[in-house]
Formats: sequence, structure tokens, C-alpha cells
Amino acid sequence: MKKLLSSILLLLTLSTISFAQKVNPAKWTWSLSKPNPEVGETVDVIFTVSIQKDWYLYSSDFDPDLGPTVTTIKFTPNDSYETVGSLKAINPSRKFDKEIWNGEYSYFKGKAEFRQTVKILKDKINIDGAYDSQSCSDVTGMCVPIKGAFLIEAQSATAKKTDDKKPNLDSLKAVEEAAKLKADSATIVPTDSVSSDSSAVSGDALTASDEEKPEETSLWGFFLLALGGGFVALLTPCVYPLIPMTVSYFTKQKGGLQKALLYGFFIIAIYVLFGTIIAYAFGQAAPNFISTHWIPNMLFFIVFVVFGVSFLGWFEIVLPSSFVNKIDAQSDRGGIGGIFFMAFTLVLVSFSCTGPVAGTILSLGSQGQILRPIIGMFGFGLAFAIPFTLFAIFPNWLQNLPKSGGWMNSVKVILGFLELALALKFLSTADQTYHWHILDREVYLAAWIVIFSLIGLYLLGKIQMPHDSNLDKVSVPRTLLAIAVLTFVVYMIPGMFGAPLKALSGWLPPMETQDFVIGGESSSVETSSNADPNFPKKVKYDEFLKLPLGLHGFFDYKEAAAYAKQVNKPLFIDFTGHGCVNCRKMEAAVWSNPEVKKRIENDYVLVALYVDDKTELPKSEWYKSKDDGLEKTTIGDQNLDFEITRFNGNAQPYYCLVDPNNDSKTLVKPRAYNENIEEFIKFLEDGKAKFNKK
Repeated sequence: MKKLLSSILLLLTLSTISFAQKVNPAKWTWSLSKPNPEVGETVDVIFTVSIQKDWYLYSSDFDPDLGPTVTTIKFTPNDSYETVGSLKAINPSRKFDKEIWNGEYSYFKGKAEFRQTVKILKDKINIDGAYDSQSCSDVTGMCVPIKGAFLIEAQSATAKKTDDKKPNLDSLKAVEEAAKLKADSATIVPTDSVSSDSSAVSGDALTASDEEKPEETSLWGFFLLALGGGFVALLTPCVYPLIPMTVSYFTKQKGGLQKALLYGFFIIAIYVLFGTIIAYAFGQAAPNFISTHWIPNMLFFIVFVVFGVSFLGWFEIVLPSSFVNKIDAQSDRGGIGGIFFMAFTLVLVSFSCTGPVAGTILSLGSQGQILRPIIGMFGFGLAFAIPFTLFAIFPNWLQNLPKSGGWMNSVKVILGFLELALALKFLSTADQTYHWHILDREVYLAAWIVIFSLIGLYLLGKIQMPHDSNLDKVSVPRTLLAIAVLTFVVYMIPGMFGAPLKALSGWLPPMETQDFVIGGESSSVETSSNADPNFPKKVKYDEFLKLPLGLHGFFDYKEAAAYAKQVNKPLFIDFTGHGCVNCRKMEAAVWSNPEVKKRIENDYVLVALYVDDKTELPKSEWYKSKDDGLEKTTIGDQNLDFEITRFNGNAQPYYCLVDPNNDSKTLVKPRAYNENIEEFIKFLEDGKAKFNKK
């Protein structure tokens, strides 16, 4: 019964959210860190945001080109203060999103805080401006722009002393005027106290699992990846032969078990030390730089290519022998110090095989949270420590180990091919960010098809590398692995002609970079408008805004409405955003359905209104909103204001079907994010029927 009630409540909640009108999950308040600062003193303007449960707010300190809307706060300059430095986000959480954004963003849950340092220049202090942010739901995926104005008026300490008994009428009047702006229902706080909102949930009210669950999952997955990489590195010719020799040394000594355990501990500690150094060197801000900037991505690309060709047998990467010999000599000291240097010697001697694998893990770890390099090296070191410890406890197991041989070089060669494949991902990141068009989707796929085909041929013994042994016959495991690799190659081939390859969507460049798609429609207006001679050859903003799936339509409401009246069709309004993840999901999962796409193309005039586009309009098109009293100067601001004032909504995606001759209300209830295709088709059919009936 409880499960049934819970399900009903969940459905009611989701349906309420889906058709919710104006949503405000994050409420802003602001104050000065000192209520009456002295002239010449620097203080902080503190912005506090109360965020509802199951929602999060994007922070201000990540790459604005990544996709999500970065929080910005603009101050209106005047002679009573000046800003010092840039806006600071206080302890946001960070997450690396590989599937959608392919980069790291920062965010807040429960409660957010931003600080801007200002210098006070006059006795009468007047600080005002506007904030722009975005809040998204963990439950429904809905994203809501949060914008508003702020005003802080105060007096310096000197002016307050001389005028302490007089009421500050000017300040009260200014506060009253600011309150009329309806700045997203935020409470105006002109002093150092911050009011709380009963409808919001404070940071303390959230459990640790609420805030840390996504990051914990990511870290756990990365740990398993690093552990697997360590086990693979064990099978290389630099490491595998050392296992029986080292274990035999411990089993022949008194207290060998304890020493073997200590040896394994030191191996882990040495690798964790490397991870800690990397984490400390990169710090909190570097992951975003590494994820998006061309310099680190090109550096990783070159390093991975060098590692890859080294594994293939072109040359060997080794440390100076004099250094290795000095460390090895220290292992003869005995005691704990000797065991430590034995572990250190293992790490150094095996570097030519483990370095590329460990380097791969460190490079991937450096692009995520600050703990990732440490956790990655812990997993990698643990994989090394486990066999030495287990074989020391159970020495008879050594007899069952496969003998060293040519198969170990095969492992190394396969790793070399994989390093080359992975190197392309870093080149692709730089290529997409800076629009070089070196590695478009079909070029990237062609390279991967060739690399993995070579792996398959190598496994079947059709090609050999410099250090390979002669392969008289192919074993069953090699054959099965070759089948798996070549199957993957066959899966990738249709991608050369435009197949989506959803399993690789996080690795491949976007479909828009592909020049040739069999059966695909051009996304350009000129091509798609050929079917309708009345469709304009050039529509507003189409030089930088595009529609998905080859659909044609508009990006300006007035232009779309005029055309819809001309062809006597209803309007399909798509309130969307560049940084709207669920907008992209709806387009890929729902709009791509042939029945849905057919109805959008044939029955409606499509207009996509981007609410987060920062393109500034000519001054003649600016206007002051009736909703919040703020001047709307950009395409995004005006589209969002249109959504709020006309349709009483502020979330994306938000789909409205209207009659262009009477657009005061929608034909049917608007829809938000919902991947049910049948319901979306019904939504389109009902809108068409209502329009035809009119």
C-alpha cells in the first residue's frame, strides 16, 4: 500500500512540475559583510541563495562556453564604490560531465554563496546591479533561469554617527522602489543580516548523500577504471616476471608475511604520493582549464602518441640507469627502509611499461575533481600490491601462474594501440573548442576504425611488431578477443555515413561536424525551404542559431507568427537554451521519432526561442520588462521575458502550441521535459485538432 501511495504521489508531483507555471527554486538575498564601513575600507557584498531540495544552481567559476549557464553578477558603476577583483564562488561542488558537456562544471545544492569585494568611496553608499543564474532539478531535469535586480544602500560609519538619530528616508524610499521590481521574489536585505526563506531548504537540511552521491559514483567508477588499468599493467613484460622472484624473496625470510604486507603497502603509498603531487599541482581551478584549453589537450595528445608508439616497439622509455641503481642499492639496507626502497625499485624498474598506463590514469584524473588523481593512483597501486601480498600468503599459487612469454608483449602492443586511440580524444577536444576542423566526426571515426582493425588483425597474427615472437597458431582467447574487436569495428562503420552510434556519443565529435550523411537533410534554411516556395530564403539569426535534425523554422517569434498566418498553420514554440541538457535529450529521443518529426514539419511552423543566448540586440529593440522592471537587451533576455509574461513559465524545455491569429493563450496545455513519444504525438495531434476546429 505504501508503495502504491508513493507512486501516486510521485506521479502527481511530476505532472504538477510538467505543467507548472512560474517556478522559482532558488531565492537570492544580499548584504554587506559590514553594515557601516568606513570610507576607503574594503568590504564584501555577500549574495546568498537558498536552493530548494532536489535542485541545484550552477556556479560562476567554470568555462562559460561549456554549455550550462554560468552565474554572473553585474554591478552598476557609480562614485560611491568600486569593485575589487572578480566575483568569488564560496566552496561549490564540482563534477566532470562526460556524456553531455565533456567538461567540468561547478554547482551548489541547498545553499550557495557568492562574494564580491568592493571599496567604499563615499559616505552615502549605493550598490545596485543584476544577477543572472540557472537552477536545474535532479528529479525532473527541468532548468529554470533565475534573474533579478539587487540594491544595497547604507551609510559609512562616520555618517551614521553624525546622523544616528535621523531616519534614513532616502534609503527606505530606495528599498521600497527596489521591492517593486519583483526581483524573482527575493527578499531585499540592505544590512548584514540575511533573511531565510521558509520555502527553501538550507544547506544543513540536506543529507551528505544528497550532495555527494553523484561525485561518489564518479569517483567509484574512476577507482575501478584505475584498478583495472593496474591489473592490465601487471601483465606487461616489465612487471610480470618480477612477481615470482619478489615473492620468493619474502617467503624465504623470517617474518616474510609481515614484510610482504608492508611491501604492498609501500607500493600503494608511492603511487598515492604521485597522485597527491598531481592533485596539489593542479588545485581546484585547473581541471576546467585542462578540460577545455588547447595547450593541455595538445600536450596530452603528444604524450599519448609517444607512449603509444613506444608500446608498439619503436623505442623504449626508461629512467636513467644510474638513478635506478642508486635506489636499488638502498634496498639492501634491511628493515623497513630497505622494504620501502625495494618497492620504490619495483616502481622505477617497471616504469617503461607502467608509465604510459599510470600516465593515462593521471591525465584522466587531472580533468575531474581534485581527489581523482589520488584515488586513481590508489587503485593503480592496489592492483600492484594485491598479487605480491596474496602470493606471499599462498606461495603454492605461484606454481599455477602462466609462464612468461611472447603473450606479454602482445598485451603491451594492444595497450599501445589503445593509447593512440585515446590520444585522438584530446585532439578532438581542442579541435571542437577552437573550431579548427582538423578532426571532424568522420575523420575521427576513420582513425578509430583503422586502429581497432589493426588490433583485430594483430590478434589474429596477420601483422607483427618489432618485439613479437613468432605466432604459429592463434589461441581460442585471442580469437574471441579478435571477434569482439572486429565486431566493434563493424559497429563503427555506419557512423561514417551518419549513423548516430549512441554508445559512443560521449567520445565522438558532434554530428554537426560530419560533412556527409546518407539520407540526411541539410540543416540549412536554403535547402529545407525548397519544399515550400513561400518560406523565406533567409530568416533572422540563422547565421548563428541552428535547428536540430534538419528541421527548418524560425528563431524570432514575430517573423514566425507572420509566416504561420500566411500558410495558415499553428505555431510550435520551443523555449530552449544552448545549455539545456534536457532540450538536447528531447530532440534526440523524441523529436527524432519519424512520427513526431513528420508532424512538426507538416502541421506546424516551428520557432526555437533561445532563452540563454547572449547576443546583444540593437539599442532600438531594447525594452523594459513589465514583469521585473529590468531592461531586456539580449535575444535570450527577451525570449525568457516573453515566456514569463505570455505563458507564465520560465523553465526549459517548454513547448507551446498557439494560434498565430490569437496567441493570447495556448491551444492545449504546454509540455515540459517528458520522453514519452506517444504522449508527445498526442500533444501535437490535439493542438492540430483544436486549431482546425477554430
